[in-house]
Amino acid sequence: MAEIVRMPKLSDTMTEGVVAEWHKKVGDTVKNGEVLAEIESDKATMEFESFQDGVLLHIGVEKGKTAAVDSILAILGKKGEDISELLKEEKGKSENGKSDSVAAAEKSTTKEVEKTEEKPTVKEDGKDAPVAEATPSPLASRPSSQPSSDGRLKASPLAKKLAEDKGVDLARVAGSGDGGRIVKRDVETFGTGGFAAPMTMERYTEVPVSQMRKTIAKRLAESKFTAPHFYLTMRIDMDEMMKARESINEVAPMKVSFNDLIIKACAVALKKHPQVNAAWMGDHIRYNEHVHIGVAVAVPDGLLVPVVRFADTKRLSEISSEVKDFVLRANDKKLQPADWEGNTFTVSNLGMFGIEEFTAIINTPDSCIMAIGGIDQVPVVRGGQIVPGHVMRVTLSCDHRTVDGASGAKFLQTFKQLMEKPVLLLGAYSI
Repeated sequence: MAEIVRMPKLSDTMTEGVVAEWHKKVGDTVKNGEVLAEIESDKATMEFESFQDGVLLHIGVEKGKTAAVDSILAILGKKGEDISELLKEEKGKSENGKSDSVAAAEKSTTKEVEKTEEKPTVKEDGKDAPVAEATPSPLASRPSSQPSSDGRLKASPLAKKLAEDKGVDLARVAGSGDGGRIVKRDVETFGTGGFAAPMTMERYTEVPVSQMRKTIAKRLAESKFTAPHFYLTMRIDMDEMMKARESINEVAPMKVSFNDLIIKACAVALKKHPQVNAAWMGDHIRYNEHVHIGVAVAVPDGLLVPVVRFADTKRLSEISSEVKDFVLRANDKKLQPADWEGNTFTVSNLGMFGIEEFTAIINTPDSCIMAIGGIDQVPVVRGGQIVPGHVMRVTLSCDHRTVDGASGAKFLQTFKQLMEKPVLLLGAYSI
């Protein structure tokens, strides 16, 4: 008997999903556990496996289209099975009338033949003549080059070399040579409207907002405009920590980064300051006894925050291994919902990009997020003498509903002490 496969809810905040890719087509046999499609949620793109065997009878959401959670994603059943009654039943359950997926299914099952739309005509000297189409814009007049019959783009060797040097995708370049062949001038003027002269026409590109970007916009706006933020900045002397890291990496099973050390120091400091390891729950405040550190990871579509759980109890090498794995899986879109849920505190590090200091928006329901800047070599005063030293600036964003200025400042003092005297951080915890 045919069964409906519905759009899954892949995260607690997901309300709709986008089909990024279909791995099967109508008529294909699908086995339990096989990847049916890739679904883009508000967090990441994940592979969706089939939970039953059958033949793919209908695709309810085409590639690149959006559908609400629980709407018809596909229908599996026996080959040649009639699914019209199933679709009618589903249609009857819908309170909002015919859904897009049902309409698409009815269209495919009745196999209606689409008619070619005829162009309107006007009279010209007593004869019918087709209406002239609108003049294409400069962008439309330069379409991307089409592959030749053997599937290869036609381009001169010099154009290929220039495109490689400039990082230009030849598939997007319109060829002006014989038969649409891409030549040197096409690559040189690509992105300038076809002219080497300065651009005098306003141009822009619009792209649909991804599910991840929609969620980032919604959640951060809610955080920024509902949680009263205040910020505390502190300078950390990193000379001793830099020496300690060198010594650690001589014996550690894997290389430990400054970010790993920061995560560990935050976790230890949070155990001493539970007021900061808290969450505003509306009618009560939750003080977490466990420490789950969210680590902000940049991905092409936005930002993910996988969580290092019980970070205060883990060795530096364990933290390092876990964070590296998160980064790899985040970029490969392989993170699962369990990887990014449950944070009690968040660390956002932009130091590797040369950022000296910045403020971050709290990742709710956390009460705080720490923004980490780069390590700069600057003049410092030691023993009454000005000497070169290494300084890192950190800024703690706090939700004033749960964390007061003094509580945040005391947490930063403990964090500073642990970073400036690594023996206090490493003494009770092995590498």
